[in-house]
Amino acid sequence: MTPDTPPAYPDAPRLDLVEDFHGTPVADPYRWLESSDDPRTVEWLAAQSTLMQDERASWVNRDRFAERVADLLGAGSISPPYHREARVFRTRREPGQQFPVLYVQDDGSAERVLIDPMALDPSGLTTLDSWQPSKEGDRLAYQLSVGGTEESELYVMDVATGDVIDGPIDRCRYSPIAWVPGGNSFYYVRRIAPELLPESERNFHRRVYLHRVGSSPESDDLVFGSGMTATNYYGVEVSRDGHWLQVSASEGTEPRNDLWVADLASSPHARPAFTLVQGDIDAETGLEFARDGRVLVSTNLGAPRGRLAVTVPGSWSPDTWTDLVPEHPDAVLESVGVLDGPELDEDLLLVVRTSHGVAHMALHRAADGAHLKDIPLPGAGTIGGPVEHINGGPIAWFVFTDHTTVPTVYAYDARTGEVSLEARPPGSVDVPTVHSRQVEYESADGTVVRMFVISPTAQPDRPRPTVLYGYGGFGIPLAPGYSAAILAWVEAGGVWAIANLRGGGEEGEDWHRAGMLGLKQNVYDDFHAAAQYLAHQGWTTPAQLGIYGGSNGGLLVGAAMTQRPDLVNAVVCVAPLLDMIRYTTSELGPTWTVEYGDPQVPEQFGWLHAYSPYHRVVEGTDYPATMFAVFANDTRTDPMHGRKMCAAVQHATSGTRPLLLRTEGDVGHGARSLDRSVDEAADTLAFLARWTGLE
Repeated sequence: MTPDTPPAYPDAPRLDLVEDFHGTPVADPYRWLESSDDPRTVEWLAAQSTLMQDERASWVNRDRFAERVADLLGAGSISPPYHREARVFRTRREPGQQFPVLYVQDDGSAERVLIDPMALDPSGLTTLDSWQPSKEGDRLAYQLSVGGTEESELYVMDVATGDVIDGPIDRCRYSPIAWVPGGNSFYYVRRIAPELLPESERNFHRRVYLHRVGSSPESDDLVFGSGMTATNYYGVEVSRDGHWLQVSASEGTEPRNDLWVADLASSPHARPAFTLVQGDIDAETGLEFARDGRVLVSTNLGAPRGRLAVTVPGSWSPDTWTDLVPEHPDAVLESVGVLDGPELDEDLLLVVRTSHGVAHMALHRAADGAHLKDIPLPGAGTIGGPVEHINGGPIAWFVFTDHTTVPTVYAYDARTGEVSLEARPPGSVDVPTVHSRQVEYESADGTVVRMFVISPTAQPDRPRPTVLYGYGGFGIPLAPGYSAAILAWVEAGGVWAIANLRGGGEEGEDWHRAGMLGLKQNVYDDFHAAAQYLAHQGWTTPAQLGIYGGSNGGLLVGAAMTQRPDLVNAVVCVAPLLDMIRYTTSELGPTWTVEYGDPQVPEQFGWLHAYSPYHRVVEGTDYPATMFAVFANDTRTDPMHGRKMCAAVQHATSGTRPLLLRTEGDVGHGARSLDRSVDEAADTLAFLARWTGLE
């Protein structure tokens, strides 16, 4: 599999640039690759594209993978129903459609299209980033962005006519929409005008505003956020009856929030009188104002796996909260739905927990939280929801998926106690027979880590080409879910493993914090141990093992290839962070110092410099075959990370396995068209197949 001679890599001048960080010299020879407009960068990228095309020409099964991934995505998709009075909103993607389409159904009449991204832009570059109907369902706020930038513009539609009656409002990236009853106004989040800020801060300085439909956004009322931390993100919600406004503030992506409420019945909507519920407390907390007058409190305060408490309006202090659903010793509280109405003898709670990443659902009494029964699910998988009717009632909807089940909508009816199929995706798909199991292994410090292994056989029958995937950050769990790429790989005879590393959320907030800041090396140790386990158990060998990760997972595989290049033969590193000394200088980097640390702080610089992949590249190392995949319009992780790392390893390697850069234009970090998704998956699988020996 290994060529006799290395590829002829493009010339990349090395700068004699060394900076002092807290007494440590830090070299940065490829600083010039941070600028996409630098003529040297343009020329270098063109040469890298040619090199990538030459590599692609050697893949014998790329077209087969593309066809099979497209087939396995052929079912399309369906969302749960979202009820607003007599209207029902949902998205559906028909087989072959590039994007899901948003539909509405009026009081039992035929569905009609509200937003079809391809009708708006036949080029396929416009994405529907989010949407939120008013509480009555007569108006729809929605956000669009172009070319993968995620820089959403906000519009408002009259649902009855389909006419756009407001917008565009710019600078609304990641903005929640909190409608006030009546549909004439809503709270939302918008960045302040860029001309008021230095260039380096224009991605930040969010504020909460009140907008009146049809008015100029420049006349919106500023209601929250002035004078607070520049990198704050804000959540905003208005209770169903319009009585209560809550605003949550988190510094960047930190795993805690401050929380305020305002009584909109006794203070002006434009100048809400806020009361602090939680401030400067190391916990995440949110409120739901129930229809019975109580306030449900979802929190991990004193409960890393989460708990549900209850209080009444005005009793905001944590010492007034009473647990309804206490913390479980071995399961993470994910979500709770309320089932009520005159058809039930008592109000009920539909509680979703995950145990080691696998979902469970149970019914509890709303009055005192008592467990009534477990609710059987279609399999060992993942739940999205539950979604309730906005006006309440005895039915809730949820989405179920596992490694072989396309996401499917089910309904739970508390009147009968039954789970029933509500909606399948519109198409059909021939899913191959695969075996999925969860295994345990020990990391370097003895910590038990879990991993899903999806394979053609129940037990290892021989070492097979294998892909090890991981993420390990931001408290995000990796749960069982349908993946066309995984199924195509396993159907072709390979093994796919998904490691539930520290830094994720599979075991609650303590698990997350065991892999962040100064403990980030735990994540990489967990990943190395996963690779060793797969080889020791006979699933694969280092020569047949590829690793794959994106975003924070791109940092993961970048660290793995520099720390233990001997463990793997192939790497796919997508939209990564790799220069951890300069990650705060571009895009959303400053919002992640709460997860990784700040290189301007001496102790935290030490954490980052110890593992920063770009700075751990060592000349004379035989690096695995690697494809760095970056996206030109990525406004989360700057594509400069992949460019600089690629140049560094091309210069340093002593081996002959290829080190490549795949650059894709007109897309970014998030949503993309179906065809673009298939192309990326096919390239990833074909590269991994070439360098792990999958025939």
